[in-house]
Amino acid sequence: MVSDHPGVPLCITRDPEEFSRQAGTFLESALERNVLATVFRLSRERDAYGRAEPLYAFHLEPETGQLTAVALRTPPWPLLADGFDNPDLAAELVHQWIQYDPEVPGVTARPATAQAISAAWSRKTGGFAHRQFLEAMHILTQVIPPERAAPGQLRLATARDRDVLVGWDRQFAIETGLGTGENAERMVDIRIAARRQMVWEDGGVPVSTVGFNPEVAGTVRVGPVYTPPELRGQGYATAAVASASQMLLERGAERCMLFTDLANPISNHIYASVGYVRFGDWEQHGFHAAGGSAVTTS
Repeated sequence: MVSDHPGVPLCITRDPEEFSRQAGTFLESALERNVLATVFRLSRERDAYGRAEPLYAFHLEPETGQLTAVALRTPPWPLLADGFDNPDLAAELVHQWIQYDPEVPGVTARPATAQAISAAWSRKTGGFAHRQFLEAMHILTQVIPPERAAPGQLRLATARDRDVLVGWDRQFAIETGLGTGENAERMVDIRIAARRQMVWEDGGVPVSTVGFNPEVAGTVRVGPVYTPPELRGQGYATAAVASASQMLLERGAERCMLFTDLANPISNHIYASVGYVRFGDWEQHGFHAAGGSAVTTS
Protein backbone atom coordinates (compact mmCIF):
# COMPACT_ATOMS: atom_id res chain seq x y z
CA MET A 1 0.00 0.00 0.00
CA VAL A 2 1.38 3.40 -0.98
CA SER A 3 -0.44 5.38 1.70
CA ASP A 4 -2.35 3.96 4.65
CA HIS A 5 -2.14 6.30 7.61
CA PRO A 6 -4.81 6.01 10.32
CA GLY A 7 -7.15 8.98 10.22
CA VAL A 8 -6.37 9.92 6.63
CA PRO A 9 -9.66 9.63 4.70
CA LEU A 10 -8.08 9.57 1.23
CA CYS A 11 -5.92 6.53 0.62
CA ILE A 12 -3.84 5.69 -2.43
CA THR A 13 -2.71 2.15 -3.09
CA ARG A 14 -1.22 -0.18 -5.68
CA ASP A 15 -2.74 -3.21 -3.96
CA PRO A 16 -5.76 -4.44 -6.01
CA GLU A 17 -6.93 -6.66 -3.14
CA GLU A 18 -7.11 -3.71 -0.77
CA PHE A 19 -8.90 -1.62 -3.37
CA SER A 20 -11.34 -4.45 -4.02
CA ARG A 21 -12.13 -4.84 -0.31
CA GLN A 22 -12.69 -1.14 0.14
CA ALA A 23 -14.31 -0.18 -3.15
CA GLY A 24 -15.53 -3.29 -4.97
CA THR A 25 -19.16 -3.06 -3.87
CA PHE A 26 -19.19 0.71 -4.38
CA LEU A 27 -17.94 0.33 -7.96
CA GLU A 28 -20.74 -2.07 -8.81
CA SER A 29 -23.52 -0.15 -7.07
CA ALA A 30 -24.19 2.47 -9.79
CA LEU A 31 -24.40 2.42 -13.57
CA GLU A 32 -22.31 5.58 -13.70
CA ARG A 33 -19.36 3.64 -12.25
CA ASN A 34 -19.59 0.76 -14.72
CA VAL A 35 -16.48 1.89 -16.62
CA LEU A 36 -14.41 1.90 -13.43
CA ALA A 37 -15.81 -1.47 -12.39
CA THR A 38 -15.10 -3.18 -15.72
CA VAL A 39 -11.64 -1.64 -16.13
CA PHE A 40 -10.74 -2.76 -12.61
CA ARG A 41 -12.00 -6.28 -13.27
CA LEU A 42 -10.19 -6.59 -16.59
CA SER A 43 -6.96 -5.22 -15.14
CA ARG A 44 -7.02 -8.07 -12.63
CA GLU A 45 -7.96 -10.76 -15.14
CA ARG A 46 -5.40 -9.99 -17.82
CA ASP A 47 -2.53 -7.69 -18.67
CA ALA A 48 -4.96 -5.58 -20.65
CA TYR A 49 -4.06 -2.13 -19.55
CA GLY A 50 -0.54 -1.47 -20.09
CA ARG A 51 2.99 -0.77 -19.40
CA ALA A 52 2.88 0.26 -15.76
CA GLU A 53 1.32 -0.96 -12.55
CA PRO A 54 -2.21 0.39 -11.88
CA LEU A 55 -2.80 2.91 -9.13
CA TYR A 56 -5.99 3.23 -7.05
CA ALA A 57 -7.54 5.71 -4.63
CA PHE A 58 -10.58 5.72 -2.36
CA HIS A 59 -12.06 8.29 0.01
CA LEU A 60 -13.74 7.52 3.32
CA GLU A 61 -15.85 10.11 5.12
CA PRO A 62 -14.02 10.82 8.41
CA GLU A 63 -17.14 10.84 10.57
CA THR A 64 -18.99 7.85 9.12
CA GLY A 65 -16.27 5.80 7.45
CA GLN A 66 -18.52 5.63 4.39
CA LEU A 67 -16.78 5.35 1.02
CA THR A 68 -17.85 8.21 -1.26
CA ALA A 69 -15.23 8.55 -4.02
CA VAL A 70 -12.88 6.33 -6.03
CA ALA A 71 -10.22 6.72 -8.69
CA LEU A 72 -7.96 4.39 -10.65
CA ARG A 73 -5.54 4.50 -13.54
CA THR A 74 -4.19 1.75 -15.74
CA PRO A 75 -1.37 3.40 -17.74
CA PRO A 76 -1.26 4.62 -20.45
CA TRP A 77 -4.95 5.50 -20.10
CA PRO A 78 -6.26 8.62 -18.30
CA LEU A 79 -7.39 8.68 -14.70
CA LEU A 80 -10.88 7.28 -14.11
CA ALA A 81 -12.71 8.81 -11.16
CA ASP A 82 -16.09 9.19 -9.49
CA GLY A 83 -17.30 11.21 -6.52
CA PHE A 84 -14.63 13.94 -6.51
CA ASP A 85 -17.06 16.79 -7.25
CA ASN A 86 -15.94 18.71 -4.14
CA PRO A 87 -13.03 21.02 -5.05
CA ASP A 88 -11.21 20.39 -1.77
CA LEU A 89 -11.44 16.63 -2.15
CA ALA A 90 -10.34 16.87 -5.79
CA ALA A 91 -7.37 18.98 -4.69
CA GLU A 92 -6.37 16.39 -2.10
CA LEU A 93 -6.60 13.62 -4.70
CA VAL A 94 -4.37 15.52 -7.12
CA HIS A 95 -1.91 16.45 -4.36
CA GLN A 96 -1.42 12.81 -3.39
CA TRP A 97 -1.83 11.25 -6.83
CA ILE A 98 0.91 13.13 -8.66
CA GLN A 99 3.45 12.07 -6.05
CA TYR A 100 3.16 8.56 -7.47
CA ASP A 101 1.90 9.27 -10.98
CA PRO A 102 3.22 12.67 -12.10
CA GLU A 103 2.61 11.93 -15.79
CA VAL A 104 -1.13 11.30 -15.52
CA PRO A 105 -2.31 12.52 -18.96
CA GLY A 106 -5.90 13.43 -18.12
CA VAL A 107 -9.11 12.41 -16.44
CA THR A 108 -12.33 10.79 -17.63
CA ALA A 109 -15.41 10.95 -15.43
CA ARG A 110 -18.84 12.43 -15.00
CA PRO A 111 -18.69 16.17 -15.74
CA ALA A 112 -18.55 17.56 -12.17
CA THR A 113 -15.74 15.21 -11.13
CA ALA A 114 -13.78 15.68 -14.37
CA GLN A 115 -14.02 19.45 -14.07
CA ALA A 116 -13.05 19.52 -10.37
CA ILE A 117 -10.01 17.29 -10.89
CA SER A 118 -8.90 19.21 -13.98
CA ALA A 119 -9.12 22.52 -12.11
CA ALA A 120 -7.20 21.06 -9.16
CA TRP A 121 -4.50 19.64 -11.45
CA SER A 122 -4.09 23.00 -13.21
CA ARG A 123 -3.75 24.87 -9.91
CA LYS A 124 -1.29 22.33 -8.52
CA THR A 125 0.98 22.05 -11.56
CA GLY A 126 0.66 25.42 -13.27
CA GLY A 127 -0.44 23.65 -16.44
CA PHE A 128 -3.86 23.68 -18.05
CA ALA A 129 -6.54 21.17 -18.94
CA HIS A 130 -9.08 21.13 -21.74
CA ARG A 131 -12.12 19.00 -22.48
CA GLN A 132 -11.29 16.56 -25.27
CA PHE A 133 -14.79 15.19 -25.72
CA LEU A 134 -18.24 14.97 -24.19
CA GLU A 135 -20.15 11.71 -24.26
CA ALA A 136 -23.58 10.50 -23.25
CA MET A 137 -24.28 7.31 -21.32
CA HIS A 138 -27.20 5.22 -22.56
CA ILE A 139 -29.06 2.20 -21.18
CA LEU A 140 -31.20 -0.46 -22.88
CA THR A 141 -33.47 -3.09 -21.37
CA GLN A 142 -35.41 -4.07 -24.49
CA VAL A 143 -34.28 -4.02 -28.10
CA ILE A 144 -36.36 -2.26 -30.75
CA PRO A 145 -35.80 -4.09 -34.06
CA PRO A 146 -34.21 -1.84 -36.71
CA GLU A 147 -36.67 -0.28 -39.12
CA ARG A 148 -34.48 -1.27 -42.07
CA ALA A 149 -32.95 -4.73 -42.12
CA ALA A 150 -29.28 -4.73 -43.12
CA PRO A 151 -27.94 -7.56 -45.28
CA GLY A 152 -25.79 -10.08 -43.49
CA GLN A 153 -25.59 -11.53 -40.02
CA LEU A 154 -23.78 -11.25 -36.70
CA ARG A 155 -21.14 -13.81 -35.75
CA LEU A 156 -18.40 -14.26 -33.22
CA ALA A 157 -15.04 -12.80 -34.21
CA THR A 158 -12.23 -15.31 -34.67
CA ALA A 159 -8.47 -15.24 -35.07
CA ARG A 160 -8.83 -14.95 -38.86
CA ASP A 161 -10.51 -11.55 -38.33
CA ARG A 162 -7.60 -10.26 -36.25
CA ASP A 163 -5.80 -8.13 -38.83
CA VAL A 164 -8.99 -6.43 -39.97
CA LEU A 165 -10.12 -5.78 -36.41
CA VAL A 166 -6.76 -4.39 -35.32
CA GLY A 167 -6.89 -1.91 -38.19
CA TRP A 168 -10.44 -0.95 -37.30
CA ASP A 169 -9.53 -0.58 -33.62
CA ARG A 170 -6.75 1.84 -34.54
CA GLN A 171 -9.06 3.86 -36.75
CA PHE A 172 -11.70 3.92 -34.03
CA ALA A 173 -9.18 5.35 -31.55
CA ILE A 174 -8.07 8.03 -33.99
CA GLU A 175 -11.59 9.02 -35.05
CA THR A 176 -12.88 9.24 -31.48
CA GLY A 177 -9.87 11.11 -30.12
CA LEU A 178 -8.88 8.26 -27.83
CA GLY A 179 -5.30 8.16 -29.10
CA THR A 180 -3.36 6.45 -31.87
CA GLY A 181 -4.56 2.92 -31.22
CA GLU A 182 -1.18 1.79 -29.91
CA ASN A 183 -2.89 -0.89 -27.80
CA ALA A 184 -5.12 -2.16 -30.62
CA GLU A 185 -3.40 -5.53 -31.04
CA ARG A 186 -3.54 -6.31 -27.33
CA MET A 187 -7.16 -5.25 -26.92
CA VAL A 188 -8.37 -7.17 -29.99
CA ASP A 189 -6.51 -10.29 -28.88
CA ILE A 190 -8.10 -10.07 -25.43
CA ARG A 191 -11.62 -9.58 -26.78
CA ILE A 192 -11.29 -12.43 -29.29
CA ALA A 193 -9.88 -14.80 -26.66
CA ALA A 194 -12.65 -13.87 -24.21
CA ARG A 195 -15.33 -14.23 -26.93
CA ARG A 196 -16.34 -10.59 -26.44
CA GLN A 197 -16.02 -9.31 -30.01
CA MET A 198 -18.62 -9.76 -32.72
CA VAL A 199 -18.50 -9.13 -36.47
CA TRP A 200 -21.35 -8.22 -38.80
CA GLU A 201 -20.68 -10.12 -42.00
CA ASP A 202 -22.21 -9.40 -45.40
CA GLY A 203 -21.54 -11.85 -48.20
CA GLY A 204 -18.82 -13.53 -46.17
CA VAL A 205 -16.96 -10.23 -45.64
CA PRO A 206 -16.68 -8.40 -42.27
CA VAL A 207 -18.30 -4.97 -42.60
CA SER A 208 -18.80 -3.85 -39.00
CA THR A 209 -17.82 -4.88 -35.49
CA VAL A 210 -19.11 -4.55 -31.94
CA GLY A 211 -17.28 -5.47 -28.76
CA PHE A 212 -18.56 -5.76 -25.22
CA ASN A 213 -17.26 -5.96 -21.67
CA PRO A 214 -17.76 -8.41 -18.80
CA GLU A 215 -21.11 -8.25 -17.04
CA VAL A 216 -21.07 -6.24 -13.83
CA ALA A 217 -24.12 -6.25 -11.53
CA GLY A 218 -26.40 -7.25 -14.41
CA THR A 219 -25.03 -4.65 -16.83
CA VAL A 220 -22.98 -5.28 -19.98
CA ARG A 221 -21.27 -2.26 -21.50
CA VAL A 222 -21.19 -2.45 -25.30
CA GLY A 223 -18.26 -1.06 -27.29
CA PRO A 224 -16.29 -0.36 -29.29
CA VAL A 225 -18.59 -0.21 -32.31
CA TYR A 226 -16.98 0.50 -35.66
CA THR A 227 -17.82 0.48 -39.35
CA PRO A 228 -15.21 1.74 -41.84
CA PRO A 229 -16.21 4.99 -43.57
CA GLU A 230 -16.66 3.44 -47.02
CA LEU A 231 -19.23 0.98 -45.62
CA ARG A 232 -21.32 3.38 -43.57
CA GLY A 233 -24.91 4.23 -44.35
CA GLN A 234 -25.89 0.62 -45.04
CA GLY A 235 -27.38 -0.06 -41.59
CA TYR A 236 -24.56 -2.41 -40.56
CA ALA A 237 -23.77 -0.75 -37.20
CA THR A 238 -27.45 -0.48 -36.31
CA ALA A 239 -27.98 -4.15 -37.06
CA ALA A 240 -24.81 -5.21 -35.24
CA VAL A 241 -25.64 -3.27 -32.06
CA ALA A 242 -29.27 -4.41 -32.04
CA SER A 243 -28.32 -8.06 -32.57
CA ALA A 244 -25.47 -7.99 -30.05
CA SER A 245 -27.65 -6.29 -27.44
CA GLN A 246 -30.42 -8.85 -27.95
CA MET A 247 -27.88 -11.67 -27.63
CA LEU A 248 -26.55 -10.25 -24.35
CA LEU A 249 -30.06 -9.87 -22.90
CA GLU A 250 -30.91 -13.43 -23.89
CA ARG A 251 -27.74 -14.62 -22.17
CA GLY A 252 -28.98 -13.15 -18.91
CA ALA A 253 -27.90 -9.51 -18.77
CA GLU A 254 -30.52 -7.26 -17.21
CA ARG A 255 -29.45 -4.28 -19.29
CA CYS A 256 -26.92 -3.10 -21.85
CA MET A 257 -25.06 0.17 -21.67
CA LEU A 258 -23.02 2.21 -24.12
CA PHE A 259 -21.39 5.59 -24.64
CA THR A 260 -21.86 7.95 -27.59
CA ASP A 261 -19.98 11.04 -28.69
CA LEU A 262 -22.43 13.93 -28.40
CA ALA A 263 -20.72 15.59 -31.35
CA ASN A 264 -21.84 12.70 -33.57
CA PRO A 265 -25.61 12.93 -34.13
CA ILE A 266 -25.63 9.88 -36.39
CA SER A 267 -24.41 7.45 -33.74
CA ASN A 268 -26.75 8.95 -31.15
CA HIS A 269 -29.70 8.43 -33.52
CA ILE A 270 -28.62 4.87 -34.34
CA TYR A 271 -28.57 3.73 -30.72
CA ALA A 272 -31.77 5.56 -29.77
CA SER A 273 -33.55 3.89 -32.68
CA VAL A 274 -32.87 0.40 -31.27
CA GLY A 275 -33.87 1.21 -27.70
CA TYR A 276 -30.97 2.95 -25.94
CA VAL A 277 -32.02 5.80 -23.63
CA ARG A 278 -29.65 8.52 -22.45
CA PHE A 279 -29.27 8.76 -18.66
CA GLY A 280 -26.11 10.80 -18.03
CA ASP A 281 -23.02 12.52 -19.38
CA TRP A 282 -19.31 11.75 -19.35
CA GLU A 283 -16.25 13.88 -20.15
CA GLN A 284 -12.57 13.39 -20.87
CA HIS A 285 -10.09 16.18 -20.15
CA GLY A 286 -6.48 16.21 -21.34
CA PHE A 287 -3.71 17.70 -19.20
CA HIS A 288 -1.05 20.04 -20.63
CA ALA A 289 2.10 20.77 -18.68
CA ALA A 290 3.26 24.31 -18.09
CA GLY A 291 4.53 25.55 -21.41
CA GLY A 292 1.65 23.99 -23.35
CA SER A 293 2.81 20.45 -24.14
CA ALA A 294 0.40 17.57 -23.57
CA VAL A 295 1.24 15.28 -20.69
CA THR A 296 2.06 11.84 -22.05
CA THR A 297 3.33 8.53 -20.74
CA SER A 298 4.61 7.36 -24.11
